[in-house]
Amino acid sequence: MKEIILIGGGGHCKSVIDVIEQEGRFKISGIVDKPELLGSGILGYSVIGSDDDLKVLVKRHPYALITVGQIKSPSLRIKLFDLAAKAGFILPSVISPNAYVSKHASIGNGVVIMHNAMVNAKASIGDNCIINSKALIEHDCQIFKHCHISTNATINGGVTVESGSFVGSGTITKELITISENSFIKAGSLAT
Repeated sequence: MKEIILIGGGGHCKSVIDVIEQEGRFKISGIVDKPELLGSGILGYSVIGSDDDLKVLVKRHPYALITVGQIKSPSLRIKLFDLAAKAGFILPSVISPNAYVSKHASIGNGVVIMHNAMVNAKASIGDNCIINSKALIEHDCQIFKHCHISTNATINGGVTVESGSFVGSGTITKELITISENSFIKAGSLAT
């Protein structure tokens, strides 16, 4: 089984650990977080280093995943994704076995697709996105890189969500619209 390290040890990390354990493709070797948390644990996995250790850690653990969440701004996820890529990590996508992803969909690098999410035919998910629990990405949607589609959000057919956007829990979009770059759509919205 391939070993992977997780970069970021907050609440989102706990959810991603559950997906990785369920998927069964990777063994979690440890978590990268703030230096003062070195040696502490999250769900039985140790914090083994900080951002400054990435160049050393990649030599032993070639796979990594960004496990920092995204609400107000994608900037930290983007920074960590770029740091990991520059250090030479392979950034695989992780998909819950309880999710449905069409064989006709396209999934980028470092994407996490959580439990009970659906990604339908001809949908495209860019690098470093979070497709959270019970989110629905309908046919022909384009979700550009560094986006977070929150729990139970519905992105209807043909919608484009540009880079860095956050779509809050329970949001429903009208079909064929474009959500502009770095948008923040609050929970429960109707996006038209």
